[in-house]
Amino acid sequence: MLISLVNRSGRHSDEKVQKVVRAINRQIGEDFTPYWSFGARVRLEGAVGKRPDAQSLADMRGDAVIYLWDKVNLKDALGYHDTNFRGIPYGFVFTDLSENLGEAWTVTLSHEVLELLGDSQANLPVQGPHPLKPRHTVFHWFEMCDAVQDETYAIDGIEVSNFVLPSYFTEGEQAGARNDFLGRVHKKGALKSFGINPGGYVGFYDPALKDNDQVSIPADKRALKRLAVKAAAGSGRGQARRVTLKRSGGIGAIARIHCTAPPMQRR
Repeated sequence: MLISLVNRSGRHSDEKVQKVVRAINRQIGEDFTPYWSFGARVRLEGAVGKRPDAQSLADMRGDAVIYLWDKVNLKDALGYHDTNFRGIPYGFVFTDLSENLGEAWTVTLSHEVLELLGDSQANLPVQGPHPLKPRHTVFHWFEMCDAVQDETYAIDGIEVSNFVLPSYFTEGEQAGARNDFLGRVHKKGALKSFGINPGGYVGFYDPALKDNDQVSIPADKRALKRLAVKAAAGSGRGQARRVTLKRSGGIGAIARIHCTAPPMQRR
């Protein structure tokens, strides 16, 4: 899989962005792929026209595309591919939004790249327990970074995002299994399957509500602020899913849209 990165930021030169691309490609090849057994390469491309066209994706030279932009002012610029009629994975990284979240834009870009990898491999909900109500079954979005959203590490001096591992999407804990790459231990221990670390959140379809939902650790101010900032900006996969759900009439329609992605890996 080849991901085209198009730099439309007025703050970051292509030369600077290339250093970030190198770090993220190392993250995919050396950290992500050994656990997930699939990966991609990111390649910086040239921009076509004055602004991106989410319906034609003329900037794309590979299998997916991510736009680096400063201001959150693009109509319908939601980073989730089922808003694109061609069913091609794409996303936007807004440097202003990253700044408002108190997050380095390089982390946001790393996060978005890893999410695109998950989109193209297993774009269906994963059945599992509600993070706050273990006896209640929901259908988790196949997200690579949200549960550990606030955790980062550096590659060649470039800050990138932590991510979950395959064992995260299994009910019950497997002896010796790691659920996220960094494996940091917090007050309540390391990340549990279908769990949430401080600063993170998870999203899922809740059949009891007949709607998508997102939850964080109760009273987690960092996570609540992040969700509020993203909601105000109208940006993110959660927002896109809710819009798609209303337009399509239910989870079945969303599942059919998701199936337009390349064949998923069965687990």
